[in-house]
Amino acid sequence: MYAVIKTGGKQYKVSEGDLVKVEKLEGAVGDTIELGEVLMVGGEEVAIGTPLLPGAKVKAQIVEQGKDKKVLVFRSKRRKGFRKTYGHRQTITRLKITGIEA
Repeated sequence: MYAVIKTGGKQYKVSEGDLVKVEKLEGAVGDTIELGEVLMVGGEEVAIGTPLLPGAKVKAQIVEQGKDKKVLVFRSKRRKGFRKTYGHRQTITRLKITGIEA
């Protein structure tokens, strides 16, 4: 059984036991959270929401709160000698999917 969930403005296909890296969610390591924005549940029978499935939930446990790898951004303007480099580290939450309820 799998589900398509929406969190942090992105969509993820998850199944039970998966480790997923999402944008930062509130909570401490070890907490259990419910993700209520379920777009689709699949398996033997497929259920598609319009846009969300009513009553569907995905339960997950927070494994890690931290920062992702640094992304370097480089800007330049040709023939002007303008060059600028800066970086960004996105805060992330790693989730372990523990259950899918349709």
